[in-house]
Amino acid sequence: MVTELLLSAGRGPAECAWALARLLSRLEGEAARRGLRTDRVEAVPGDRAGTYRSVLVRITGARAEGFAAGWTGTLCWQAPSPYRTGHGRKNWYVAARTCRTDVAVTPFHETDVEFVPCRTGGPGGQHRNKASTAVRATHRPSGRTVVVDTERHLHLNRRIAVELLRQRIAADDEAARRAGVDARWRVHDELVRGDPVRVERP
Repeated sequence: MVTELLLSAGRGPAECAWALARLLSRLEGEAARRGLRTDRVEAVPGDRAGTYRSVLVRITGARAEGFAAGWTGTLCWQAPSPYRTGHGRKNWYVAARTCRTDVAVTPFHETDVEFVPCRTGGPGGQHRNKASTAVRATHRPSGRTVVVDTERHLHLNRRIAVELLRQRIAADDEAARRAGVDARWRVHDELVRGDPVRVERP
């Protein structure tokens, strides 16, 4: 089982990026003790060495999803600021949420395409007006539909329709993947301070 967890310091001060690095080490150590593998898939470094604004962690192994759930929400690292001596604040917050970076590729099989001959208007002479050489093609699993009437022969329009559907479904999958990436990194600018699900200390 594989799950991914995004940890973010949001717009918090430098101490939050420092806290994220400490919480990440704590998470990785706890995961190892439970026999889970962790991989840092992507990371946005903080302004100071050894700190992070955001880190995407992939957790692999039995009960990985349950483990990630225990780290999802607002995390709090309680410790004095390492950068501001005498600063009164000791609670530094990090947001954590599970996310998906993979998008399933829509399978495309020509047998899933339904063809309906039809007529279309416009220029093209008598043959185009009298014969149903155009085709409406629908990819049943996705619901995508195209109408092709560029050729005078039905079988050529069918061939073009299949290729158009293949291209548009691939484009839909890519758009969904990009939307997922954008949504995933929007949390970098967010920090919801609710009741911490975990409070960790050095």
